[in-house]
Amino acid sequence: MIDRRSLLALAGATAASPALAQTTQATPAVKPSLEIQPIWPGKAPGGEKVTVKEQVILRTPGGDPNDTAFLNITDPVLMMRRPEKPNGAAILMIPGGGYKRVAVSKAGGAIDRWIADQGVTAFVMTYRLPADGWAAGPDVALQDAQRAIRIIRSRAGELGLDPARVGVMGFSAGGHLAGRLSTQFKRETYAPIDAIDQLSTRPSVAGLFYPVVTMQAPFAHGASMKELLAGDASDARRKAASLELDVPADTPPTFIATAADDKVVPADNSLLLYSALRAAGVPSELHMFEKGGHGFGVTGPQGMDMGWPQLLPPFLRRHGLYT
Repeated sequence: MIDRRSLLALAGATAASPALAQTTQATPAVKPSLEIQPIWPGKAPGGEKVTVKEQVILRTPGGDPNDTAFLNITDPVLMMRRPEKPNGAAILMIPGGGYKRVAVSKAGGAIDRWIADQGVTAFVMTYRLPADGWAAGPDVALQDAQRAIRIIRSRAGELGLDPARVGVMGFSAGGHLAGRLSTQFKRETYAPIDAIDQLSTRPSVAGLFYPVVTMQAPFAHGASMKELLAGDASDARRKAASLELDVPADTPPTFIATAADDKVVPADNSLLLYSALRAAGVPSELHMFEKGGHGFGVTGPQGMDMGWPQLLPPFLRRHGLYT
């Protein structure tokens, strides 16, 4: 049986609906080169009725052994890539996977390397999935995200970080979770368990890439909605999970990037959120690229130059993440 910790490392951005392999045995174990720590100091909360077993699979059968995804997550973790010249800032990176899986590469990815190249300490999290029987239901992944950003802040002195300069980046369904972290940071989604839980969950700045935003027709990403709401897609629950319907004025400054030809998560999701951010007076920026599809990273399909790595740093600097 493959040791779970030997398979974990940092991820790049991911598509919302990758193909699934049927085996967890095809992926060779690798020695982790990045620091890994559990998000919870023991069992995660609300797991009394959870019976699933965590799995690691190839996203494409017979494909790249570094292109993996985690299913039925029971022990979410936080993984760190340190920059060569740290500037005191940190970014929590939340991968996608349609709330059915968390697509994380055990070998690391281009985006977490890009983050570190900016001098920013990169953290990537795995998170529990709503349909696996957790007591918190749709809030279970938000519990993990809130705990993760608190852990980063709790290690500020040790790592030379400024706790006031911790941002978040989310991709696809991970963009929805990052958006919830940014707009619902005042909500206490779990009972405090230690001093770490006294720290703020508000990101200082947010970057959302081809994000899932709405759970309402006609632009909802049906697969994410199905998994997030776990069979109870009532009107009230869909509205409660739609980011654009509740954007407080103290939402952190938000950068959004998407592609007009995204056939997985309609780009209208990004338009809805950008309009809501503007209406709330939140500093925000939207870049809708003509092409790029869903799941682009530092580059798009066939190495297409997406341009966002040149556009995001000025936004981050302007809003104080780094100088």
